[in-house]
Amino acid sequence: MSKLEFFFDCSSPWTYLGFESLEQMRGRHPDLKVLYKPFLVGGVFNAINPSVYANRDNPVPAKQAYSKKDLQDWCTYVGIRIGQPPVFPVNSVKAMRGAFVALENECIVPYARAVFKRYWTDLDDISQETVLREIVNEVGLDETEFFERISQQAYKDMLRQNTEELIERGGFGSPTLFLNTDDMYFGNDRMTLIEAKL
Repeated sequence: MSKLEFFFDCSSPWTYLGFESLEQMRGRHPDLKVLYKPFLVGGVFNAINPSVYANRDNPVPAKQAYSKKDLQDWCTYVGIRIGQPPVFPVNSVKAMRGAFVALENECIVPYARAVFKRYWTDLDDISQETVLREIVNEVGLDETEFFERISQQAYKDMLRQNTEELIERGGFGSPTLFLNTDDMYFGNDRMTLIEAKL
């Protein structure tokens, strides 16, 4: 059985595409064991990849225009809709801590999908507690338990540990995937290569 680790942050549109592409691939490979690893991509950028911020401050117009087209081409291919949220970048800390609660309750896929959709399709601010409450209720998690847990130090530590782990293993953005521990892939468009290996 092959193992695939999926390091993800819901604040990235390319990660939304990668997530849905992964779920489609899982349907074709039922024996694939997927480990979902929530982390904070901003923490990675701050630590080792500040070029992302430099590109935002001084974008190349032609590259920026193509990137928008490329994103929509991928949306059509994968079958999802991604717009431009009015709040970008967004503080995804609470939502990503909540992913650990979803993991513990075995509903990480519906939870992550709901967070991605609310931010990238519905264009809602996922840093807001009111939006998170709606997501939590939508996927059947206990609202009181959810907000109690994400405020605990243990959940803060888990998110930080995954972020540090990704950096230590050579990652620099989201989504990053590891096939069978040390075969690293970056980006939503690497599923074809991963599937070829499988």
